Amino acid sequence: ILVSALAFNGPAPMARSASRSAVNMGFESELGVQPPLGFLDPLGLLKDADQTRFDSLRSIEIKHGRVAQLAVLGHIVTSAGVRLPGDLATGLPFASVPAGLAALDVVPTSGLLQIIAFCGFLEFAIMKSVPGTGNEFPGDFRNGYLDFGWDTFTDAQKMQKRAVELNNGRAAQMGILGLMVHEKIDGNPYIINSLLGAPVPFNQ
Repeated sequence: ILVSALAFNGPAPMARSASRSAVNMGFESELGVQPPLGFLDPLGLLKDADQTRFDSLRSIEIKHGRVAQLAVLGHIVTSAGVRLPGDLATGLPFASVPAGLAALDVVPTSGLLQIIAFCGFLEFAIMKSVPGTGNEFPGDFRNGYLDFGWDTFTDAQKMQKRAVELNNGRAAQMGILGLMVHEKIDGNPYIINSLLGAPVPFNQ
């Protein structure tokens, strides 16, 4: 999540110039730098960084943002009581698994190991950029197979959609962190709902 500090690197969506020097380059014009924070790198992760370093960190940020968006969506759906049919394990129906971090208390160790193994498979076999396959930017993992109409967009549309993904990913990283923290503090991750007079019966 700390890598999301890079998120605010570059003013409005603007294409990168390939002619910039690999040394002593600034990232104030990179995609993702926008009001009100503008360029923000409080941890100094980009100090003396070259383009390769920036692209690596941007790819990590995008991955974290995508995972966080799935996490927030999963948290909301399961908190609403939606469950898969059948059993998660022998004698453990999905319907009896609580939402949020409380699920870790009932999921068998073998189940947690399967989740970790699956995440590792995605990291090393799927969510990576294969050189020479036409990928256009850090976080582009199409690798010549998936497209979903991306190549039909104009350059301006592509930059706008990438900016939207960055912002949504940043918000989701803060969102899932907030949900986890409040769940551990008082068992009420949806504290905003309570403040607005519409409490969520979390795991009740």
